Amino acid sequence: MALSLEEFVQSLDIRTLPRVLEIQSGIYFEGSIYEMSGNECCFSTGEVIKITGLKIKKIIAEICENIESCESPQPFELPMDFPGLFKIVADKTPYLTMEEITRTTQIGPSRLGHPCFYHQKDVKLENLTIKQGEQITLNSIEDINGELMVNCVIVRNHQNHSFTLPVTQEGEFYECEDEHIYTLKEIVEWKIPKNRTRTVKLTDFADKWDWTNPFPRDFYGALILKPIYEIQGVMKFRKDIIRILPSLDVEVKDITDSYDANWFPQLLSTEDLFEMTDKEFPIVAEVIEVPHGNQLPRNILQPGKTIVIHQKYQASRILASEIRSNFPKRHFLIPSSYKGKFKRRPREFPTAYDLELAKSEKEFLHVVATKDFHSPHEELSSVSVGDQYLVHRSETTEVLCEGKKTEVNVLACQKILKKSYEAAQLPLYMEGGFVEVIHDKKQYHISELSKEFCLPFNVKVSVRDLSIEDDILAATPGLQLEEDITDSYLLISDFANLEECWEIPIGRLNMTFRLVSNLSRDTGSHTVRTLVEEITEEQYYMMRRYESSVLRPPPLPPKHPPVKETKLTLLTLAEESTAGSPTTPKSHRAGTAKNPPSHRAGLGLRATVAYQDDLARDKNKRGPPQLQAPINLQK
Repeated sequence: MALSLEEFVQSLDIRTLPRVLEIQSGIYFEGSIYEMSGNECCFSTGEVIKITGLKIKKIIAEICENIESCESPQPFELPMDFPGLFKIVADKTPYLTMEEITRTTQIGPSRLGHPCFYHQKDVKLENLTIKQGEQITLNSIEDINGELMVNCVIVRNHQNHSFTLPVTQEGEFYECEDEHIYTLKEIVEWKIPKNRTRTVKLTDFADKWDWTNPFPRDFYGALILKPIYEIQGVMKFRKDIIRILPSLDVEVKDITDSYDANWFPQLLSTEDLFEMTDKEFPIVAEVIEVPHGNQLPRNILQPGKTIVIHQKYQASRILASEIRSNFPKRHFLIPSSYKGKFKRRPREFPTAYDLELAKSEKEFLHVVATKDFHSPHEELSSVSVGDQYLVHRSETTEVLCEGKKTEVNVLACQKILKKSYEAAQLPLYMEGGFVEVIHDKKQYHISELSKEFCLPFNVKVSVRDLSIEDDILAATPGLQLEEDITDSYLLISDFANLEECWEIPIGRLNMTFRLVSNLSRDTGSHTVRTLVEEITEEQYYMMRRYESSVLRPPPLPPKHPPVKETKLTLLTLAEESTAGSPTTPKSHRAGTAKNPPSHRAGLGLRATVAYQDDLARDKNKRGPPQLQAPINLQK
């Protein structure tokens, strides 16, 4: 039965792709709207197209002052890289079957792909009863003995209970309220059900605003997002991917079951290749599309080039950011094969809690105060600018508060005096300021730093990597090594030179290849060339967001009368503290560090990243060292 292209898209189940369509009516010649890769495209009656994907091309937004009855006379387009952060308003329209949920909602391996629903009534299963209103998390779809099942989880008493629901399960399923904050790109890729709109609330903007603000001044209200889709496919005699708007006025017929799809060129994205099994590699492929600005050699990644894709694998990287007092910062992924050397740089700690997270069993943390703090309790220590401390361990102590004894979490430290030491207790909630004093002059390779020290960690390149023509790390004023992450890569080489291989990041380099053949012969041994990769602010934000722990820092301290604050630069303070202390060597240059963590609601994009930095510290937290006698740092 023939359908309009728009009707076909509305009824399409993305899980059944690819589909083969035959044009039933119309010779179309509509100029630049249907111009593909610089060539005008003509769809004639009888033309056959293999549909490989359905993507959201753009988002139309309407301002919604009242969520219950949204009406906006002036819809407008939001660019995909719109720098806003949003909360999702739960859809009040029910899903009547589990199949409807799986057909319209993205379910995938990441947290973004785990939608949550509840049922209006109890659902009785063989070994479990799902109670009315209980949150059901959908994790994946699986074919079990020929029947599609949805793997689900509910949480009771802090314990996960796993079960499966068939896609034929009927009922009234509603979306659960979602408290997470999302970028527009995340919402587009994961959170807009097919054939539905999505209502969201704008919560904040990124600090850097380069776009014309489409909203009224101080607008932080609701929006209705309406997706405009784009069909992606291939034709028999074209090697590129064609992209068509569903509004194209042609009728089509689905002939998938009666047509051999192997007649079409097999075009694969980097994501498609990564989903292939290990046994299918190595393969020979032709490069079809390459994104601009990629950092790999041009003689390998250019359209028409024949390459060998040897394998897919996971590789470790150190996520690092420039140490700068102003934005924007640059962000890097550093491989363990980087041959440059690093020297340690002082870290800055905005609170005593940060000191507690940074302390190490390897050495005592030596810091100098950059801010005055007047203790509200006699039992706790006050701090003056220039005071130096050796941080030992965290403990609890009793203080007298409004006539009652109260336990407070504190840091047990030694205050360094001219010729002796004095015991000090600093409250963890203390909003102070400290700069690390470095006594270590050793030079380290990146692999040594990740093994010997707890991240995050501040360094500067002291010897650049001579094997790299342009070492982008050497020009940075300083780096904060933030996290050890694992990422997915494809290993490729020029077909004419199989010995030298390069890595392609799956998630950050979206390329298109045409599968030429499988390579039956052994490719032999090869040298893997890794690059220091510079990533965008958005890519950095996503990595920190999903790699970081969910632990939270302690609450901010209660308000106290303001104390006098002496303004000193970190460099001056480090020099003075080093010169004035009998226990410290010659001064080290002190560098600025990232912003202090934000504890406010409605975090901006960079504020959110700074907050996640603290969460990452929690994950890397190590056990406290034992309090020892004063040590002589001059040794």
